[in-house]
Amino acid sequence: MGNVRPEKVKKIARDLFTKYPNKFTTDFERNKEILKTIINTQSKSLRNTIAGYVTRLVIISQPKPSETALNEGND
Repeated sequence: MGNVRPEKVKKIARDLFTKYPNKFTTDFERNKEILKTIINTQSKSLRNTIAGYVTRLVIISQPKPSETALNEGND
């Protein structure tokens, strides 16, 4: 089963991902450090939850290797 995240976390993560699409990577630790500079929050757990969801959004937005191989075969 997956994680259940509050809508607040999802909204913040989606907004940040659309504003800074090139800053975030699939590396959770790097995304945590980027979030430290972008947002000002006292809550470490909130920042980590947002970083985790942003990481998930980055992974979802990338094409899968199998889809890329199928598209190249149709040329």
